[in-house]
Amino acid sequence: MPRKPFVPGAAVVVAAALAAGLTGCTGSSSPDGDAADAKSGGAATSSPAAEPGRYQTLPEACGLPSRGVIRRMLPGDDQPLSGTEAQKVYGGQADITYDTDRRVGCRWTRETTAGTRHLGLDIQRVVSYDSAVSDDDKAQAIYGKKELAAEIPPGGAGSPSPAAPSPSASKDKDKGEGVVTNDATDKSATDKSAAGKSSADAKGKTPSGSPSQKSGQSTDPSTDPSADPSGSTAPRVLDDLGDAAFLNDKLVTADSGVHRDVTVVFRTSNVIVKITYDQWSTDKTMLPDSQELQDKARSLATELSDSLSE
Repeated sequence: MPRKPFVPGAAVVVAAALAAGLTGCTGSSSPDGDAADAKSGGAATSSPAAEPGRYQTLPEACGLPSRGVIRRMLPGDDQPLSGTEAQKVYGGQADITYDTDRRVGCRWTRETTAGTRHLGLDIQRVVSYDSAVSDDDKAQAIYGKKELAAEIPPGGAGSPSPAAPSPSASKDKDKGEGVVTNDATDKSATDKSAAGKSSADAKGKTPSGSPSQKSGQSTDPSTDPSADPSGSTAPRVLDDLGDAAFLNDKLVTADSGVHRDVTVVFRTSNVIVKITYDQWSTDKTMLPDSQELQDKARSLATELSDSLSE
């Protein structure tokens, strides 16, 4: 069978038609003739996901504080510890958690003739599952609830706001927990004058650790005579620790004795750290020193904040 003759002009017509068709398709997908610009414009209209937090894992809690800080927070009664005893006291006991990337903790305890001290560390990594809320914002919301529950007066520079009333001075417990005394006091010069004429002074009560108390004079355990009216040891917001922080201090008395509980909570990005530090004593006339416990708790908090920021 004879082959059909090849016509060069026909090939040119077909090629031109194909080119025109392709151009028409492209033009119909984008008025500007730029498909890439159309796609990028569509993506710009969608909301970007919230920023993830800085921390994706957590450190081992018992090994995070330095051994020197733990030693200072758990002083002994001048009795040396054996290697095994030292490891048991200073090594700590890890909390049981089901996800160590979300929460870890550790506990330390030391008993002495002067009383017992407990130190607790809890570290929580917050993750927001809402694409519109960042991990940091979620962590700040959780931190804010903790500060509100602790009834911390608003204020800056490590002291309560002058306009903010202090929390209730004491609260009776009905279940044998004794009396809880919050160390927050917001006294004016008039209050100080009135306090000098109070029945407490009339009975000869003296601050903790004073000569008369050391000599055996009893002290009303339901109040804290060493409370600082200036507010330097009162529950307060801390401006120099993490992204947000507060300190709480309570004196608790019960039939078994007296103990002071100091708590420091701070947030750094999407991690919330809580330090609990308390001292117990069966001698109700010897109240645990507020300044000492607060200084040591804040020292540990600063070290942990620096370690997490590295």
